Amino acid sequence: MLNRLASITALLASTLSGIAFSQPLAIEGLARYPSVASVSMSLEGDTLVGLVLDPTRDGREQAAAMWDISGKIDTTKPLFPTSITPHNGQMRFFGTAALKQGKSLWFARQEWTGRLAGCGEGRATGATKTFVSKVYMGDAKLKIDEMPGGTKERLSEDLQRCLDMSNTTGLVSIMAGDPENVIINRVTLRDGERYFKHNLRTGKEEFLYADAGSVRVDQVSGVDGMPISKTEVDTDGGYEFHIHLIDERTGGFTREPPLSTTAADRFQVSVLRRDAETGKYFILTDKFSDKETIYLYDPSTDSFDKEPVFAHPDFNASGIVSSTRKRDFGEIVGFTYIAAKSDVYWIDSELNSIQQGLELAYSGRIVSINSYNDDLSRMLFTVSSSSMPPAYFLLVDKSRVAAIGSSRPWIKTDTMRDAELVYYKARDGLDIPAILTMPKSLQPGQKARGAIILPHGGPWSRDSASWDGTGWPQFLATRGYVVMQPQYRGSTGWGRKLWLAGDKQWGEEMQDDKDDGAAWMVSQGYVDADKLAIFGYSYGGFAAMAATVRPNSPYQCAIAGAGVSNLTRLGNNWSDNRLQRAFQGDTVDGMDPMRNTANANIPILIYHGDRDVRVPLFHSEDFYKAVKKFQPKSELLIVKDMPHSLPWYPEQQRETLAAIERFLSTTCGL
Repeated sequence: MLNRLASITALLASTLSGIAFSQPLAIEGLARYPSVASVSMSLEGDTLVGLVLDPTRDGREQAAAMWDISGKIDTTKPLFPTSITPHNGQMRFFGTAALKQGKSLWFARQEWTGRLAGCGEGRATGATKTFVSKVYMGDAKLKIDEMPGGTKERLSEDLQRCLDMSNTTGLVSIMAGDPENVIINRVTLRDGERYFKHNLRTGKEEFLYADAGSVRVDQVSGVDGMPISKTEVDTDGGYEFHIHLIDERTGGFTREPPLSTTAADRFQVSVLRRDAETGKYFILTDKFSDKETIYLYDPSTDSFDKEPVFAHPDFNASGIVSSTRKRDFGEIVGFTYIAAKSDVYWIDSELNSIQQGLELAYSGRIVSINSYNDDLSRMLFTVSSSSMPPAYFLLVDKSRVAAIGSSRPWIKTDTMRDAELVYYKARDGLDIPAILTMPKSLQPGQKARGAIILPHGGPWSRDSASWDGTGWPQFLATRGYVVMQPQYRGSTGWGRKLWLAGDKQWGEEMQDDKDDGAAWMVSQGYVDADKLAIFGYSYGGFAAMAATVRPNSPYQCAIAGAGVSNLTRLGNNWSDNRLQRAFQGDTVDGMDPMRNTANANIPILIYHGDRDVRVPLFHSEDFYKAVKKFQPKSELLIVKDMPHSLPWYPEQQRETLAAIERFLSTTCGL
């Protein structure tokens, strides 16, 4: 099998790389919609669905597409969609998921401005500029209609819109053993989260169960769709989280004290699945080590096994891969962990062999097996890297590969260098991981045009050495800048010690980590000390604002996208979700940029979307007005119809990328 898979490399070389050019990665290459995106395969392996460029609008919008892969497949040429449903002019698709029985889910949104009346993120009073989202069901002919079923409540127009804006309709379990039904969940105004058995053939639904007050469903069995774990939130005397598991003697749910945590201790305890043979549960936790590991827990004895089922010495475990084949449905076939990138440790010998063969065929790339049918005659996988946007492929009969398409085939990957994971010491001795992206043209001993510190958002998040959806690292690296994405204290996914070290250190030790990363790049000879800038979005935007007002800034300028500038107002308006405030709100403290604007010592470019409800626009407007007095070269760009999170529209990407490029080369002088 390995040799057969390796032989396809030459056939698909043109899809994986382009001709090397010396020019930078073009703005249009990142701004335009992907050629193909969000591809998924049906459980039976007979159809694919995804988003493609709309042929009726010259590729200026995205359309829904379906591929019939049930018959004989010619792997000598790319697969083309058999059906395309154009954009309807209002709702814009942003994602899809293939199901079974020829059915698929489609997710879309459109701009909306009006009174939220406390529904969803945004202003409690007055009008809010935001989005309405909807979920649609597609059939075998790619006819796409609004999702059937749902609440039977009589709702006013305002309340129905509230449901649309806080839409959480989603797939809970595809239930491979059931030919017609899936489990979905919805939010309703009266009952909170409700779960239904949805018949794909008839569209009828059967109510199964619902969250009850402070007890919510966590995990659901993939076999019958019934709950296997619940979490109770106790707010008396502080936030405590109690996991309930099935009691074999009664069939009911019982609280398991060894699995309880509090908002103060912040241990991670997640129920992954139940082992039917032993009655034990697979638990992902950091209670016993700095890194998250997977243990078996026995509810009959209230105890964990002495040794973990799966652990990585250097990185967090992240989950379990369960089989979707009928012959072994639900059995564990692999464990996942997150190193420089997400990875799978396969314990299924056949899937492991296929993974090795694909990695041999696509040497140096990230190969991800997305889905497969029962006999593995159809397998959807992606190939990507930090220098290559994802490309979709179909493995046929375990030996032949058909190209579905690259998300951005116009991007020439030979002009880019893959990112690497590095570590540097913070000033207090803490080891800080970082993702480093270098210009391909930079030779040993040469210094780059400049260096950009690019902190991620969150801050409870992390970066990886894979293709970045924003395109920012390679956009900057192909312009001659060394780009560092520091995994500063407060980042998740690198261990409990690094994560907790960020508590109440906004703008202080968290900011020191970023400055220390800049100093490390200078010490390594990558760049001169007077050629540094910082650019970030969301929390990263906060970091750029903090760098603007911190004394002795190492940077020549800062760029802040949708940044938080006012920690006091953030604390007061953290979220309508009291649980989130209790869990994360107390960790937000430190140096408040808005209270230090008189100390602004470098110019800053600030940009912000006018439909951002996650970080309201006032954060950028107020900060700009204050620092403009002291740094007159500072700028504010308000981007029309831009939300906080991806996906952004092509015109928004064009506008922001052009502003970033211009500001760095002119105002910053880099």
